[in-house]
Amino acid sequence: MRTVGLIGGMSWESTALYYKYLNEAVKQRIGGLHSSKTVIWSFDFHEIEALQSAGDWENATKKLIEAARSLEKAGADCLLNY
Repeated sequence: MRTVGLIGGMSWESTALYYKYLNEAVKQRIGGLHSSKTVIWSFDFHEIEALQSAGDWENATKKLIEAARSLEKAGADCLLNY
């Protein structure tokens, strides 16, 4: 099974839901007691919102790239960003 990297924290509530949906999909597809191998990066959304409000899309993008690279280093085979 591949390891999924999940970039979350755009709201912690949605991150929890996407993690739930991911595991439900694995359970439905494979069955038994299987669950998703997942590495999660969760932003403090306050930091992202401040960059968005300032129109600083370059630094917001850099933070997303940094998160993706961190997940890759942690063993993620693919990435989801919500």
